[in-house]
Amino acid sequence: MKRIIIDHTKVTDEILNIIMEDYPDGYTDRDVLKFKNHKGEQVEALEIRLNDDIYLVKVGTKLDKAIDAFVEDDSDDEPVDEPKDIEVDDDIISEDDSDDDK
Repeated sequence: MKRIIIDHTKVTDEILNIIMEDYPDGYTDRDVLKFKNHKGEQVEALEIRLNDDIYLVKVGTKLDKAIDAFVEDDSDDEPVDEPKDIEVDDDIISEDDSDDDK
C-alpha cells in the first residue's frame, strides 16, 4: 500500500467524493494527520483510502475552496423542484378580505 501526498491541485473528483462521504459535516483538527515530509516540513493532511493506496490530502484554505467548488458544481447538476401551486379553498376567501379598497 502506497502513501501518496497530494495538494488541492491534484485532488480528483473521486477523492473529493470520498472526502464528502467521510466528512459530510466538514473535517476538524482531530481528523487531520500532522507529520513531517522528506524535506522536514510540517504537513497537515486528511487520510483518504482509495483502492490499494492511501492519499494524504494536504489541508488548508485551498482544499476548502476546492471542496466548496465541487459541492457547488455537484448541486448545479441536480434538478431543482419547481414550486407547487397552492390550492386555496374558495369558500375561505371572501370579498371582505381583499385589500383593494385600502
